[in-house]
Amino acid sequence: IAETLKQGFIQPSTSPATSSFFFVGKKDGGLRPCIDYRQLNSQNIQQLYPLPLVPAALEELRGARIFTKLDLQSAFNLIHIHAGDEWKTAFVTPTGHYEYRVMPYSLSISPFVFQTFMNEVFREFLHCFVIVYINDILIYSRNQADHRQHVQQVLQKLCGHNLYLKLEKCEFHQLSFQFHGYVISAEGVQMDQGKVYATLEWPLPSSVKELQRFLGFSNFYCRFIQNYSSITAPLTSLLRGKPKHLTWNPAALKAFQRLKTIFSTTPLLHHPDPELPFMVKVDASTTGVGAVLSQAVGEPPLLHPCALFSRKLSPAEQNYDVGNRELLAIKLALEEWRHWLKGATHQFDFKITYRPGSKKVKADGLSRQFSIDSPTEPEPIIPPDLIVSPIIWDIDQNIRNATLQEPAPPESPEGKIYVPRSQRQTLLGAAHESPGSGHPGSRRTLSLLQTRYWWPSMHHDTTRYVQSCSVCAMSNSPHQLPAGKLPIPQRPWSHIRVDFITDLPNSEGNTCVMVTVEVFTEAPRPEDPGPNPGPVPGPNLLPRVLGL
Repeated sequence: IAETLKQGFIQPSTSPATSSFFFVGKKDGGLRPCIDYRQLNSQNIQQLYPLPLVPAALEELRGARIFTKLDLQSAFNLIHIHAGDEWKTAFVTPTGHYEYRVMPYSLSISPFVFQTFMNEVFREFLHCFVIVYINDILIYSRNQADHRQHVQQVLQKLCGHNLYLKLEKCEFHQLSFQFHGYVISAEGVQMDQGKVYATLEWPLPSSVKELQRFLGFSNFYCRFIQNYSSITAPLTSLLRGKPKHLTWNPAALKAFQRLKTIFSTTPLLHHPDPELPFMVKVDASTTGVGAVLSQAVGEPPLLHPCALFSRKLSPAEQNYDVGNRELLAIKLALEEWRHWLKGATHQFDFKITYRPGSKKVKADGLSRQFSIDSPTEPEPIIPPDLIVSPIIWDIDQNIRNATLQEPAPPESPEGKIYVPRSQRQTLLGAAHESPGSGHPGSRRTLSLLQTRYWWPSMHHDTTRYVQSCSVCAMSNSPHQLPAGKLPIPQRPWSHIRVDFITDLPNSEGNTCVMVTVEVFTEAPRPEDPGPNPGPVPGPNLLPRVLGL
């Protein structure tokens, strides 16, 4: 209290509000002051500013070789409380009644406010060589020279905003370091071994709360554990129905011990490289699906895992057959890693192969490697020469050859290439569906074609081709109004509906019945349409129905 008073963080208070004050232990053995602001937090307007997702932020480290981690001193206390609102933060201690002049740690909005501030300070460096997670600053570079410059830029920015570091918690020019439960290096991401040891020593939960605490802790590292949802299914089933007491069964005990063992053999997850091909391995059980995203690295190329994914199946999904469960696993894996698999340097084009269970190799922990025979180079979606040079379609030669069989008519415009009938669909496909065109509308497609080509029905053919494009139909919003409800008749026999019931047992040569419904009264009326009715009721049937 005396130190924070001297620093000007708090001041004596006469506020009518108060909150309780206590201490909790720090990791370094010190004490952290805490205030029970639950009532104040319930009245605060919650901030919607997002905190970074650590696993997503770590994807930026691909190619980085050297790292520096900085920790700010008295981070939240660097922001002043709005004048006149200090009384709301009042708290009581054995030595008196005080209130904060700066933002305290125990407010629910403090992390979001400080993240907003830090992002504004380092906005020009974010996603280039800096990651900011509240008061932790991570600097990453590809080499020593760049790293010195990056660290200097960050320190200058801190100095310019009067932000100070806690030197004993800073790590400069490291090849590997710990960051929010992970161990980061140039090779990839691992679990913090301290957390692993804590899991191995975890006692058997004796209550629902203790099991929930264990599952919550292990779920933080689920991206390192293959088929995590299937492994933990017996444990999560113990919590079904919100029980008040925990009842263990043999399957749950086995799953608990298995999960603890797996924690000691988790793999190193390599940083994904979008320049290399990806391999996705999926599997499905009766309770969950799992997938592994891998890449071939090194000479000779060896498959290393980049990410793991699992999900528990819903009761409806558990009723799927084996093939549909495997297909669901593929779908979920492609959705999970879409930002990697649908990149700018290779097509979203997959070859799906089945591998029998007898040939599957069990994971061997941190040394999880698989050899491949013939790695293939990814095929670019848009080659560089397509961007910097004019488009020249390969079908020009085919058009010239076809013109020998179908010469250009006399009315062909000068300077335009006449397109014979046999080549029009191919040319329309190249103009509308090629990667460089991007499925334009009928006007743009026609304008693109008219710069070089001509044929008499060009406008009509282009419009019909674009309107029949299945990709455009799925992607574009409909321009017409929805059909809406059928009109309500205002009098009897103003509207009738006709349908056929076919494939009935033969009765005197007849196998179908025409059913007429008068819409106003909804009264059905069956009629004999004859032995061979056509798709449209015969000329004598409707007058018979109408009594004409």
